[in-house]
Order: sequence, then C-alpha cells, then structure tokens
Amino acid sequence: MIKTIEWTDEGIRMIDQRKLPTEEVYPIFRSYREVAQAIKDMVVRGAPAIGVAAAMGIALGVRDARARTVDELERELERICQVMETTRPTAVNLFWAIERMKRTFARAKRDGLSMDEIKRRMIEEAQKMYEEDIQTNRRMGQYGAELIPDSATVLTHCNAGTLATAGYGTALGVIRAAVEQHKNVRVLADETRPFLQGARLTAWELMKDGIPVTLISDNMAGYFMRQGKVDCVIVGADRIAANGDVANKIGTYSLAVLAKEHDIPFYVAAPTSTIDLSLASGDEIPIEERSGDEVTRIRDQVIAPEGVEVANPAFDVTPHRYVTAIITERGVARPPYEESLRALVESSERAEPLSAHRASAPHELGDQ
Repeated sequence: MIKTIEWTDEGIRMIDQRKLPTEEVYPIFRSYREVAQAIKDMVVRGAPAIGVAAAMGIALGVRDARARTVDELERELERICQVMETTRPTAVNLFWAIERMKRTFARAKRDGLSMDEIKRRMIEEAQKMYEEDIQTNRRMGQYGAELIPDSATVLTHCNAGTLATAGYGTALGVIRAAVEQHKNVRVLADETRPFLQGARLTAWELMKDGIPVTLISDNMAGYFMRQGKVDCVIVGADRIAANGDVANKIGTYSLAVLAKEHDIPFYVAAPTSTIDLSLASGDEIPIEERSGDEVTRIRDQVIAPEGVEVANPAFDVTPHRYVTAIITERGVARPPYEESLRALVESSERAEPLSAHRASAPHELGDQ
C-alpha cells in the first residue's frame, strides 16, 4: 500500500502529491515549519492525512525545541500549534489533531514527566494517531461496503483514498472493501478541477490496485447519471456540521443535486473526527479560498488570459437533505442527522480503540 506519510528520525516523510502521477517522490520535511508549509502547499491533502501530518509536525517541533524547562516547552508548543492552525481552515481534522496533541502534553505535564519523557509521549501519540486512522478507514470500509451492490458503478469526486489518509482511504476505502468482498465494482472518477485530484490521484490509486476506473471530466456526471450508468455516489468530507451538512471538495454540491434528481444514493464516508458538533449547520463552515493560479494554470502551462479575475473556493457545502447516509467507523448515520451523528460521536468518545474490535453488520442510526 502507498505510504502517504511516515515518521522517521530525520523528519516526516511524505509522498509529494503535487507531482503525481508522473513522478512518485518521497521528500522528508525536517521541521514543523516545513511540515506546515507542506500542508499549505498540498504536498499532503485530504482531511484525515492533514490531521496526521499536523500531529507529526507538532511532535517533530516539540522534539527539536530548545526549551530548557517544561513551561518553556509548553509555550513553544503553543507557537507550533498556531503555525499549524493557519494551514488549511476547512479541514476540521487539523484542529482535532492539534487539540489532541495539546491534551497529550497537558496530561504528560500533569503526570510530572521529564522533558525527554514528554517528547517521547508526543511522538508516540502522533504515531498512535497514524495507526488509528488506518484502522478507522478499514472499519469504515467494512460498514460502507454493505451499501454497495454487486456489479455497481460508483461515481466519486476528488480523492478520498490512501493519499487522503494515513492509509486505505475513506470513500475509496469503501470501494476497496467492496472489492475485497468479491463484488464486481467499477468506478467513474471525476477529474476534479482545478487541482485535478481525481485525474491525477484517484485514477492513479485505483489503477495501482487493479480496480476498474474510467476518468470523466466534471461536467460529464449528469450525462452518465441520465444514461443510468451510475448506481451510487460516494465522496469524502472535510467537515460535517451537526445537522449533516457536508463540506467537501468544490463540485460536490453539484453532484449531490444531480444524484437527487436522478434518484441515485449519495453517500459520504468520513471518520467521526470530521464531525463538528459545535457548528449547527454548514453555513458556519469556513471555506478556504486558494490562489487563482490553480485555475489559470495547469502546473506551468497557462490556460487562461493573463490578468483575468479568478474565484477559487476550494470547497462547497452540500445540504444534508441531499445526503442519503454518512458512513463512519462507528456505523452508518441516516436522517435525522442531529440525532444520529451525535450518537456516533458520543459512542466514539467512550469506546475502546478500533483495533480492539471486529466489524460486524452495519450499525445504522436514524430513520431506515
């Protein structure tokens, strides 16, 4: 399996997703600032992967800090976290990871650990988050695979696979799990303008796995739906509000509306760490605006008139009424999402680590 991100003694090793599919390179980022810049520049992207990268970057910064006392180290931790917070505002997993690392430090300090012990504890926590993410995705895949009929054609948008996570994937994890259950599954992958995550990343991942994939441009989805050639849509998420509104890569909302019109199930696959119960609706989700160069250029090739005004929101919000179900590592949530999502988050907070469990039949919450 592809190694999206990895802790090493030299620094954080990540596959440079900007260079795929033509180059497969794994640079090492040797400071927390380099890791933060890698997140901002989309060397690593995808909400779960961003969370793991941030945790490892924080651990790296704490390990290499020049603080002489625990209090000085705590102040340095705050500065490191402030840098991480500025990288990608929409992905809630980033902030979830930051808060988890802060809590880990606070517990270690409260336990009276030495500087070296605290640093080791922080590294262990980041590595634990990496392992947990892979287990989370596999569990999610097993729940979601039950929703995929045999001989299905699945439409997906952006990249929610191994490259967007520590491993296995969210939306693509569901597809992988269905294939592992010996279901005959084909994938339609949207190219996902302007950064082309579907064309560059999703198609590359699926071809490496031997899963049949057909690449289409973003504006072809409605055509294939009307032709009856799409059985369901599965996407990932960067943040899910308490009412089930979903922020995902720009273009997701359009797909959801098309799916509703054609009576096609629209599924979202995301870990419970992506659910933000502090936000009542998607109207409160911050939407990242990225450089216009991503729209006017493909790598170094200019494709638009010089000086044209550009809008480039990286995400849109799909209202919950278009979402058939939300697949998590704790079960499948259905409307009313205010109740089902809260129940899943609460079960996650009080549950044992997923590695201690085996997935059984899907646990569904909400109206059937």
